[in-house]
Amino acid sequence: MANLDKEALHQTWMHSREEDTDTEMVFRPEGYNFPRSRGRTGFDLRPNGALAEIGIAPTDAQQTTTGKWQLEDDKLLFYQGSDTVPGKVMQVIHADTDRLVVKK
Repeated sequence: MANLDKEALHQTWMHSREEDTDTEMVFRPEGYNFPRSRGRTGFDLRPNGALAEIGIAPTDAQQTTTGKWQLEDDKLLFYQGSDTVPGKVMQVIHADTDRLVVKK
């Protein structure tokens, strides 16, 4: 089972690809001091289950889509619109207030 602080999930997480390994993806809170980048992807996990996925638009600006999320055991499930099947599943390896690590 993952080292998981469930309350820490309730924030905006941005992909810190500089910290990725061959098997893990790392996310940091939105206010983290990231190196300069043309754009970053991420997601906002609200305590009420609301989800905002942050992508990169063709103009390098952020583009947001909304949905719902839930945690099942050590898996983050992302749902778009009224979908009943998750569009994305991420296995959490570690989560605290400063760092979220998921399996690639």
